Amino acid sequence: MADETKSKTAELRVDGKVLNLPMMEDRAGYRAVDIRSLWKDARVYTYDPGFGCTVSCQSAISHVDGEQGKLLYRGYPVELLTEHCSFIEVAYLLIHGTLPNHEQSEKFSALFNRHSMIHEDMRTFFRRYPERAHPMAVLSAMVVSLSSFYPEVENTEEDIDIAATRLLSKLRTIAAFSYKKSIGEPVSQPSYKLSYCANFLNMMFSSPVVDYQVDPVIVRAMNQLLILHADHGQNCSTSTVRLVGSSGANLYASICAGICALWGPLHGGANQEVVEMLERIQREGGNVDSAIAQAKDKANPRRLMGFGHRIYKTYDPRAAIAKKICHDVLARLGKHDPLLDLAVELETKALADPYFVERKLYPNVDFYTGITYRAMGFPTDMYTVLFALGRLPGWIAQWQELKRDPHQRIGRPMQLYTGEMNPDFVPIEQRS
Repeated sequence: MADETKSKTAELRVDGKVLNLPMMEDRAGYRAVDIRSLWKDARVYTYDPGFGCTVSCQSAISHVDGEQGKLLYRGYPVELLTEHCSFIEVAYLLIHGTLPNHEQSEKFSALFNRHSMIHEDMRTFFRRYPERAHPMAVLSAMVVSLSSFYPEVENTEEDIDIAATRLLSKLRTIAAFSYKKSIGEPVSQPSYKLSYCANFLNMMFSSPVVDYQVDPVIVRAMNQLLILHADHGQNCSTSTVRLVGSSGANLYASICAGICALWGPLHGGANQEVVEMLERIQREGGNVDSAIAQAKDKANPRRLMGFGHRIYKTYDPRAAIAKKICHDVLARLGKHDPLLDLAVELETKALADPYFVERKLYPNVDFYTGITYRAMGFPTDMYTVLFALGRLPGWIAQWQELKRDPHQRIGRPMQLYTGEMNPDFVPIEQRS
C-alpha cells in the first residue's frame, strides 16, 4: 500500500477556502494528491481527459518508469524474467505474487494440461462463425461464453489457480481454433506432451498433411514475446478489466471486456499497424526518408507507427528485447525479410533526427513484434490475439487485486455537462 504522510499535504484554494489534501507516495517515489474528499469539502471535481494524471488504484503487480525506461513485474525487471523464466512462471508470479518453486511449477503446469481442452459443445460456436470472422471477435465472444460452461470461482488459492489456468489454457486453444476456422482447416487438439507455447504453436501450424516440427528456439521466442506483454500498469484494457470488475461482474465478463478494449489500433492493434506501414513503404519504393518527412508534416495524416508511447519518454525496454528476438528468429528460420531491413533503417534514421529526439519518440514494443510474428507464420489479424494471450495473466492478477482491495468502489468517472438546460418542449404534432 502507498504511504500516506500526514505532514505532507497539498494546499488547494477554492472560492477563498483553503483545503489541505493528503499526499501519498509509492515505493518508487511517485506522489499523488488524495482528492477523495474534494467534492464533499469544496463541491468541485478534477478534469483529466484520458485519466493521464489520475491514480485509480494501488497495485503491487507491475511498475512502469517512463523516465528511466524500466518495467518491473512484482519488482523483477522484465529483462531478467524474459531471459530466465517461462511464460508460465511469469503468469504464476503475477497471479500469486512470488515466483514458483519446482513443486508449485509442476502443479501449476498440471492444471494447464487438465484445463487445456474446451467443452465439446463450444465447437458448435466455432462452426457458426463466418469463415472470415476476425479472430478477436471470436476470442472475446468465446471467453464470455466460458461462463456458461464453467462455474465462477471463490477466492481460495486453489480456486484462483483453477480459474487462472482454465482461462490461460483455454484462451490459447480458442485462439488456435479461431485461426484454423479462418483458413478452413480442421482443429488440432492440445497435447499433454508439449509445453504451453509449444502446444500453441503446434495447434496453430500442424495439420493432417503437415508434420509441424516444434523448434525450441521458436518456442523460447514465443515465451519471451508473451512475457513482454504480460502486464503494463493501468493501460486501457487493464483499466477496462478493473472497471467492469468493479461492478461485480465475473472474471470471464471482465476479461472479455479487456479483449475488446485491446482490439483498437491505438492499443493492441499497433503491431499490425507497424507491419502494414512497412509494407506500404516497401510498395512505394522503400524510401524511408520520405516516410520520415511525411510523419513530420503536420498536414500529412501519415505517422511512424510503433514510435512513441504514452508513458515511456525514452527507449521502451521491451522494444530492445523484441528487436533481439526478431533477429534471433529470422536467423533461426534462415529468412531474410526486407521489412526488417526497412525497420532497422527507419529506427536508425528516426533516432538521429532532432524532430523525434526532441519529442522523445522512440520505438515501442510494437515496432519489432509484428515482424517476428510474420516470420513465425502468423497472419496479421492474429497479432492482437497474441497480445491478448500475453496480457491475460496481468488481467487476471489485476481483477483479483481489485476484488481484494478494501478501498475500491464501483468505477464512476464524473463529467462536465455541455448540453442544453431546460429547452422549450414542443409536442410532436407541432414540430417542423
